[in-house]
Amino acid sequence: MDSVSYSELHQQISPDIDAEIAAALDRLGPSADAVRNAVQKLLRHQQMKHPLSVLPVLVHAAETGAPGPAVPLSALHLLWWTSACYLDDLADGQDGGPAERLDVNEAVLASVISGNTLPVRIIQSQDVPEPVRSALTAEFLDACIMGAEGQLADMRGEAGRATRNSVIEAYRGKSGGPFAMITAMAAILAGATAERIALWRDFGHVFGLLWQMFNDQEDIASGRNEDLTNGTVTYLLACALEDAAPEARAHILDLCATARSSDPARSELTGLLLAPPVLHRFREDVGTYRDEAHRILGELGGDERYLPALRQLVDLSAQILLQPDPRMLLPTP
Repeated sequence: MDSVSYSELHQQISPDIDAEIAAALDRLGPSADAVRNAVQKLLRHQQMKHPLSVLPVLVHAAETGAPGPAVPLSALHLLWWTSACYLDDLADGQDGGPAERLDVNEAVLASVISGNTLPVRIIQSQDVPEPVRSALTAEFLDACIMGAEGQLADMRGEAGRATRNSVIEAYRGKSGGPFAMITAMAAILAGATAERIALWRDFGHVFGLLWQMFNDQEDIASGRNEDLTNGTVTYLLACALEDAAPEARAHILDLCATARSSDPARSELTGLLLAPPVLHRFREDVGTYRDEAHRILGELGGDERYLPALRQLVDLSAQILLQPDPRMLLPTP
């Protein structure tokens, strides 16, 4: 029995996801041309770098052997994250970028439609029993609230009060909530038992934590360092602060304050975040969440043509992209 990789499956279903989104936009009717055009422009502008829209079809396929019925959920997932990522960029002080000459006010309205109205329309359009539709709607609405709560906690995070646990709680809403939503929705659509739906929701939460840590690493590895510029309290920063001696901790907090407007401060702070002991702590914790995600998948089981792709996604999200900063290495005696 041959298994399918997540990248192969993404390539196969991408046209179907695009068609599902086009159908959702068409259902807005002829009087919504401006809305339709704005959402299409936002989708072109806010391209997703990684093929995470495969997640709901993989969950559905693991339960039933059939990925196709969950394509509408993949479209919903893509629309939600398009909206969330744009609004996150806007909150971080980015203006939407020149690529599509995206007007900020237009894009905000498009984000509201993309992240809220269109997903609900997609749920309503599914040919499923009413209890299933109600459960899908409730899962979506609960996740929207949880995601907003996590995002607010992230925006209000203070480095001076940050701990690894406090950052994880913010991540659990900001990223864990949306991924738990889509894995649970896929399980609901597949007709899974309440116990299995809860396990898939747990898997989504853990996967979301891993993906946020992966995203944090990409920000540093790419050289963008947007988190340091925006004063975002990341898990890696919490690792550095928790294990630092009092004087070193005070220095890190000073750097956090000045890194918003100082290239030298950002460079020094990046070096401290890449110190071997900090990365070691970070790597260990990522490994713990990776193992937990694999444990849940092992408990769930399912169609072995599709489970390997879910394991691949876990391993992708658990990669360590960062290397120790040579400036932080102690000299050999």
